[in-house]
Order: sequence, then C-alpha cells, then structure tokens
Amino acid sequence: MNYLLETKNIVKTYGDFTALNKVSIQVPEKSIFGLLGPNGAGKTTLIRIINQITLPDSGQVFFDGRPLQLNDVHYIGYLPEERGLYKSMKVGEQALYLAQLKGLSKAEAKKRLKYWFEKFEIGDWWNKKVQELSKGMAQKVQFIVTVLHQPKLLIFDEPFSGFDPINANLIKDEILELRNKGATIIFSTHRMESVEELCDDITLIDKANKILDGNLQEIKRQYKTNTFEVGLHSPDPDKLRKEIASKFKISTANFKSLEEDLKLNIKIDPKDSARDLIKYLSEKTAINHFVEVIPSVSEIFIKAVETNKRN
Repeated sequence: MNYLLETKNIVKTYGDFTALNKVSIQVPEKSIFGLLGPNGAGKTTLIRIINQITLPDSGQVFFDGRPLQLNDVHYIGYLPEERGLYKSMKVGEQALYLAQLKGLSKAEAKKRLKYWFEKFEIGDWWNKKVQELSKGMAQKVQFIVTVLHQPKLLIFDEPFSGFDPINANLIKDEILELRNKGATIIFSTHRMESVEELCDDITLIDKANKILDGNLQEIKRQYKTNTFEVGLHSPDPDKLRKEIASKFKISTANFKSLEEDLKLNIKIDPKDSARDLIKYLSEKTAINHFVEVIPSVSEIFIKAVETNKRN
C-alpha cells in the first residue's frame, strides 16, 4: 500500500506536559483517514506538526515518500477548527489573496473561485465582508479556500462545525468527491456518525498515545461480539424467552418494529454461525427481524478510551 503521509515516533512536549508520545500514523493515498481522540488527546498538536506550524521534539514526518519539506505547504490544504478569515475584508478579495498565497496566479484563482462560488450558490457574497456572514456561510468560504489549489493532502478539523444538516450534507458530499478525484484526506471530528460515513481508516489517540489504528471495517470485526438482534413472533413469548436463555446469553433488544415481537439480543459462541442460530430459532418460531450487532465507531471509541484509562 502507498502512503501519502507517514509520521514516525513523533514526540512533542510543552514543559512537563507530553502532548504526543512516539505517535506513528500511516495515511493511505486517495483515502479518508479519521484522526480521532478526546479533547486534549494530542490531535491538534499532530495536525500542527504536519502543517509545519510547530516542530516535533523528535520523530519524522514523511510526505509522498520523502521527509516533509518547507515547500510541501503548497501541496497541503488545512481547514482548522478555529477559523482564520479576516472579518473586515471582502469575501472575494480575501479568497483571491489566500489563493495566491498557495501559489495560484490571480487569473487562475478567479477562474477557480467562480466555479466554486457558482457550485455553492454564493456568487452574491463576493463583495460582502466576512463579518456580515453567519458562521456557516463563513465556513463555506473557508472550505473553498482550503480546496481551491487542489492539494494532494487535505486536513479537515471539525469541518461540519456551524453547518445546518443540509449544508453539512453538501460538504460531506464534496469531501467524498474530492477523495474520488484523487485527494488524500485527514478528517478530525467528534461526530462519530460522520466517521462511519466517510472514513476508510482511523487512528485513535488518547493521552498523547496512539491506542488504536487500522482499517475501519477490520477494527469493527475485531470489536464485534457475535451478538444478533432478533425479533420473534410467538404465542407464548415468556416461554420462548426462557428456552432461548437456557442455551444462549440474551438481553432485551430495543428496536422499532411493526410487529409485537419478542425482541432479544442473542450472543452465540464463536464456533457457531449466524446460520446455526437462524436454524435453531426457525425451528421454534417465526423470525421477523434478524441483524448482527456491529459496534459503532462511537462504541469502539468509548471502549478503547475506557480501556486505556485502566491501563
């Protein structure tokens, strides 16, 4: 696998406080990589090091197969959580200025800005001052400025902050489209449902240490518990519940159903299969609902952080 960005044993301290402790990550090319962790875990410090805003005390950053260099800033687009637009400048004037800082000519910048402003239906904002815009409107402008120079690597820190659901969905679709066109994306957020929808791989940092990383689907497989959510139709649900409990570990399930079913979570032995469970249940009653319980990113996040606290 080819990696656009790698960090190797990054250490960063501030006095007696360790922000990062030998953190290594590998970001595959043309993928969306989730950088996750609780507040204060070290995510923003790592992002600042990748952007060369600050330097590590030790360790290395590799970009496109070689050590990160100063001019690599032109190949990186960074949307920080704390927005950095100049409030008293006009939107168009500021967008042109920032685009030229990223190496675009004024003519090319105008051409690309025209495309994005039309795409986001914000053409009439060109002569407005940033301070006249809502937080979500300003966020659209900064998103455009971040992607305008078509960088190889995009870093989005809480990109949906300030957006209503419609515009958050618009930005989500644009992030997916950028990935499909070849961009590599680092995505940092507290919205775990967005991680589910967008990320191919994730790294979880807690208390300055990397505690989990890998392909998201593989991680989900590691955390699954061989539990199935079932809805069963029976004339005597209490009797059926006792029969199932004599063979499996069960608990009450909560899901919406049009039927008045017996709703259970059933955990099976790792040596058994879903087919075995279906066969057993179908011999006893009608099955109206059967779904494997796959842990969400939020559940994995909480479990991994709680485990790290105990260690």
